[in-house]
Amino acid sequence: MATTYKWVVSSLDSYPKDAEGLTDIICVVHWRYQAEQVENNKTYFAEVYGTLSVAAPDPANFVPYEDVTYEMVCDWLEAGLDKESLEQNLDSQIADQINPKIISLPLPFQNP
Repeated sequence: MATTYKWVVSSLDSYPKDAEGLTDIICVVHWRYQAEQVENNKTYFAEVYGTLSVAAPDPANFVPYEDVTYEMVCDWLEAGLDKESLEQNLDSQIADQINPKIISLPLPFQNP
């Protein structure tokens, strides 16, 4: 009953240029965090999404846009978000799928 989690980076908003002469400066990460769990040969899936504002970079350590990696962005997400809370949310979504609190039953009658 192991749950796997993964980040999905949907897009990166950037400033075209700043006063220091840096270009394509990432300012917002659009993200999704997904969970998948297999139980009794059935796969359950949950997802949360949002945005994370990124602080202005230090010009001495600036990484050009084309050199930014998935791993770097995931590090930003994990530093800027409450990953434990996100995982609790995803786990709760999956638990509700496995043992729903509300279900829709077929009507016990036919409409006229």
